[in-house]
Amino acid sequence: MTLTTQYRIAPPRNADVSPVIIYPMECRRYVGHQFLIIVTLLLSFLPLALPAQKPEEKLAPAVELTPRNGLPNVLAKLNTGGEVRIGYLGGSITAAPGWRVKTLAWFQSQYPKAQVSEINAAIGGTGSGLGVFRVGEHVLKHQPDLLFVEFAVNDAGTDPATIHRSMEGIVRQTWQANPNTDICFVYTFSAPMLEDLKNGKFSRSATAMEDIANHYHIPSIHMGLEVAQLEKDGKLVYQSTDKNADTAAGKIVFSTDGVHPLVETGHELYAAAVIRSLEKIKPIGKPAPHELIAPLRADNSEKARLIPIQKSMLKGNWTLLDPTQDNPGKRHAARVPSLWKANDPTACLEITVNGSILDMYDLVGPDGGQLNITVDGELKKPVNRIDAHCTYDRLSSFRVLTAPEGGLHKIKIQLSASAPDKKNILFERNRPDLEANPAKYANNHWYLGGLLLIGEVLP
Repeated sequence: MTLTTQYRIAPPRNADVSPVIIYPMECRRYVGHQFLIIVTLLLSFLPLALPAQKPEEKLAPAVELTPRNGLPNVLAKLNTGGEVRIGYLGGSITAAPGWRVKTLAWFQSQYPKAQVSEINAAIGGTGSGLGVFRVGEHVLKHQPDLLFVEFAVNDAGTDPATIHRSMEGIVRQTWQANPNTDICFVYTFSAPMLEDLKNGKFSRSATAMEDIANHYHIPSIHMGLEVAQLEKDGKLVYQSTDKNADTAAGKIVFSTDGVHPLVETGHELYAAAVIRSLEKIKPIGKPAPHELIAPLRADNSEKARLIPIQKSMLKGNWTLLDPTQDNPGKRHAARVPSLWKANDPTACLEITVNGSILDMYDLVGPDGGQLNITVDGELKKPVNRIDAHCTYDRLSSFRVLTAPEGGLHKIKIQLSASAPDKKNILFERNRPDLEANPAKYANNHWYLGGLLLIGEVLP
């Protein structure tokens, strides 16, 4: 079986485009970045099994499209012409040059009077828990007319209540910024979710997201229904260990890792599902501002914010990285307001917050060190800024404070004089890199990009 579409995109030559950028009309064919090569690998490290479903949790029936109130505002603007911006907030499946690029090309082809551009706000290996903190900085400040939200795979191990808080926070932040912005939830799936999908059930994470979509009448699209049916019919191999042999046997090879669709096949099916659904959504609804109704959860994360690091928060030996130079500051400039490097154990962050949630938005990598964290005078367990995957640096975050009642809290985080046991931290398959490149792992730094806060930082 051969997949073809008039929206197939040719790869670029020597493309070097920042991952978070509003792409102009003349870049409509396809733009890429070496960063995408990295982020599309990240989700391959997902656990092989999902958390056990609790008896009281019922999975929602799987359907490709639930149109609800449709997308009338953006469709009216597309038909009228002018500038239209489409935001894509998600993980590595969205970061890849696949369904995102293909659906953008469809919008541009279908609505030639409009100047359609994208806001690519995908970070591999991250879910809605980070998305709700960064949606303002990475998407909303660019004034999207439509926002796609894709986190079902990366939220697979997250409990439904936490998903509710994050996804509802994304919705409420979006409509507080602009009530005319349309939102569409899109669901992808990984190997552990396949059996439920073949049996007509959404995953646990998509079911939780449907609760928010139902409450706010937001359309949702599951990209994987046709994939699951083709696999069930024996026409598709979801996870191939021998791509060439399966292709020669006349089967569609969807992925080779059980998570990331191949651009030429799996992403074609994903994009086709979105495009089919958009065609059905066209006649639904009338343009009007979205009403910000009472929340489903009073404890939702609508006040979550990404706060840049100020020099006044830092003590000791820190360096503000130059984003024009070859360093992590340049590699992650599109995702981090400013990136500070803690150079030695004199470096620490000291702040007082009035709030309920505080995470650090930072990097993990080969030269990541160990951190000593003190909250209200109590020393917590040290946190390493290198993990089992760290043969390269990537964006990450970690929790510092959970205080449901809020209140004032004094935070101190200091780079430790003790080094992480990097050999034992790394996966066995990654240890040869340490042995071959010891200098890459020799230092112990902390790269800090921002605060993820529900609350405020006090002077």
